[in-house]
Amino acid sequence: MTLQDASRPLDGAGISAFLRSLPVRPVLLGLGEARHFVGELGDVRNEVFRHLVEHEGYRSLAVESDCLLGQVVDAYVTTGAGTLDEVMERGFSHDFGSAPGNRELVRWMREYNQEHDEHLRFFGFDGPLEYWAASPREAITGLYDLLEGPLPCTRETLDALLGPDERWSNQATVMDPSQSIGRSAEAQRLRVIADDLLALLDTQLPGLATPDRDRAQLYGRTAAGLLRYHHWMADTSPARISRLSGLRDAMMAANLQAVAEHGPALVFTHNLHLQRNQSVMSMGEHQVRMWSAGAILDARLGDRFAFLATAFGTVGDDVPPADTVEGMLSTLPWDTALVDTRRLTGEVTGAVPRVSQDFAYFPLDPARLDTIDGVIFLKQARDVRMPG
Repeated sequence: MTLQDASRPLDGAGISAFLRSLPVRPVLLGLGEARHFVGELGDVRNEVFRHLVEHEGYRSLAVESDCLLGQVVDAYVTTGAGTLDEVMERGFSHDFGSAPGNRELVRWMREYNQEHDEHLRFFGFDGPLEYWAASPREAITGLYDLLEGPLPCTRETLDALLGPDERWSNQATVMDPSQSIGRSAEAQRLRVIADDLLALLDTQLPGLATPDRDRAQLYGRTAAGLLRYHHWMADTSPARISRLSGLRDAMMAANLQAVAEHGPALVFTHNLHLQRNQSVMSMGEHQVRMWSAGAILDARLGDRFAFLATAFGTVGDDVPPADTVEGMLSTLPWDTALVDTRRLTGEVTGAVPRVSQDFAYFPLDPARLDTIDGVIFLKQARDVRMPG
């Protein structure tokens, strides 16, 4: 068998053949990013999603963006609320609204829904944690307002405990845990109130209309997750960064399980958030260990979760050495290829890890190919940029 025997050009037939080759039909199909802000990859993602919608019955897309802001995008694609410009500005975190591929995706989803009775849904699945944690106000008050009494406190008490939002979003807490209010008396009481509201939601869930039910559960997950995250923002132990990283991905996994309830969905996020193996990295004098959202989903869903990683050959001006996996894949005759990693491992024996000159690119690990279901390989990634 040759490397080309384990690969084929990326097209609709190849995507469908890949799905048929899996043990069961996945409810969540992860498409990983080896690097954020690669224009060609946004185009590939859009082509894959269109094929899944038109030929495989997919109706949902989830992206690595703020789960609460994602409601703005979903409202636009399902009902036409707002304008495309407004949605791209207000509906994404991480500057992802500036990516042309995301704009084209949202435009196409709205156009599709105008022409079909069965609508596509859009979800953000990251917590409101861009760079530092946001206030839990929107989530906990949103849940509070959807429930009937008796409630655990008055709205005035809730507002007083929350206080100014700036206390929660203080960027200095990233490096200085002493500035976090996550273990203050107010935050501790809010955690108890959030728990009481979640318990109350369970007792009232049957009486809520489906849209309110979904929104209430999202608010509940987010409120509890944010308050838990803030608690560990105030931690001073060496485990702080590992715990925060793990909590973020646990929030992602919980949101994605909720997305799966709407039917098979394509999940678009960084490879690191989808990988099945434990992440280990050094940050200063500390070693960070955490399990990704993909690893958590694999533990919970098993074969109903599948993961297509992406990898690039040339990234900007950075050409992969011939003895790396990316260097070997660069010999394929296609600009974009779908690679069966179950057949690839024997063809890249002796490959060494790539060290990319582009620090934002995360290369394939030759020792971890057996944890990936397939690879979408782009021979060249020229349209690359940093956020902002």
